[in-house]
Amino acid sequence: MEFGKQYLTITEYKILGGTLSKDAFNLLEFEARKKIDKETFGRLIKISEQVNDVKLCMFKLIGVLNENKSTIISEGIDGCNITRLEKKELETVKNTIIREYLSECKLDDGTPYLYRGGVRRNQIC
Repeated sequence: MEFGKQYLTITEYKILGGTLSKDAFNLLEFEARKKIDKETFGRLIKISEQVNDVKLCMFKLIGVLNENKSTIISEGIDGCNITRLEKKELETVKNTIIREYLSECKLDDGTPYLYRGGVRRNQIC
């Protein structure tokens, strides 16, 4: 399955040291991209070439998403009780990564990628 408008390509991922197969990468890249789009209110969708901060953020997010599928956080005495990051904990980790990598990034018009404020309109009272 092919995915368009990727923020990080499989070639870039491999250059950075990624080891996932193309199909596994595409699924996790899509999931990571959707998370970034949510946190940036879709501001990056129209950008044709993403900055390195975005690419590195994607690489880190893909790694966390992949690790969460196989990482053992705790194990019972019998070795059968395996717990992965809870959904809330995983969201916290993803949000921390996004803030770490994208907090200083700005669009060409100066709007920070992660800007959450409202737009002031000229009001006559």
